[in-house]
Amino acid sequence: MRPARFHSWNVTPQEASAIQSTLSDKVETCPLPGKIQLVAGADVSFDTGSNMVYAAVTVLRFPELTLVERRSAAETITFPYIPGLLAFREGPPILHAFQQLHNIPDVFMFDGHGLAHPRRFGLASHLGVLFDLPSIGVAKRVLVGSFDQMKKEQGNYSSLIEKGEEVGLALQTKDNVNPVYVSIGHKSDLPTSREFVLACTAQYRVPEPTRQAHLAVNALRTGAEIDLDVGGDQTTLFE
Repeated sequence: MRPARFHSWNVTPQEASAIQSTLSDKVETCPLPGKIQLVAGADVSFDTGSNMVYAAVTVLRFPELTLVERRSAAETITFPYIPGLLAFREGPPILHAFQQLHNIPDVFMFDGHGLAHPRRFGLASHLGVLFDLPSIGVAKRVLVGSFDQMKKEQGNYSSLIEKGEEVGLALQTKDNVNPVYVSIGHKSDLPTSREFVLACTAQYRVPEPTRQAHLAVNALRTGAEIDLDVGGDQTTLFE
C-alpha cells in the first residue's frame, strides 16, 4: 500500500515543526467506518545507545482478532530525540513496514498519540493523514492533558483535557489496571474509537493490534522467535 501524501523525512527540527503545522489541518474527525474487517497495529522499538529503530505492523481480522499478516522494517534514524517530534524518528520505519502490506486495513491503531499532542499532531495523526485512512492513538502514558480519577472498572473513561480542550480519553480496558489513553488520529472520533478499542481488547490491558505489534517488534530487535498464531487460511508474512 502506498501513502496518499508524501514529505521528506530528512529535515531539521524547525522544518519538522512546520510540516506538522501544515499537515495538522488535514486531520478529519468523523466516526470510524461502520464495517471493519481488518485492523492494523503498529509499534516501534529502539536499540539502547544507537540510532537503530525497529518497527512492526500486524494486521488482525476483526472482530475475531486473529492474525492475518505481519510486516517489519529496521533502519538507522538520524533525527534527534525531541519531545513532540518523535514521529520523525518513529514514522519512517513504520511507513516502510506499512508499504509492504498485502492486506489494506480498515483502521490503523498506533502505540502513541494522535490529537493528544502539543501541536495536536502525534504519530497516529501523522501516519493517518499520510495514508489518508482511519487511525487511532492508544498510548500507555499521558503526553499532554489531565483527567479526573475514576473507578478502575472496564469501560469507564474520563476526558483528557489540555487548556480547556478535550484531546482524548483515559479508558479502562480492564478492571484494576491503569487506563490507556485514546485519541483521534485521523478519520475517527472519540466515541467510536473508545468502543472499538474496547472491542479490540482481549485478556490484556493493551488492545490486541498494538500488543501483537509490540511482541513482533521486540522479537525482531532481539532476534527471538515469535509464535505465528494465524487465524483462518490467511498467510502470515513477517519480513
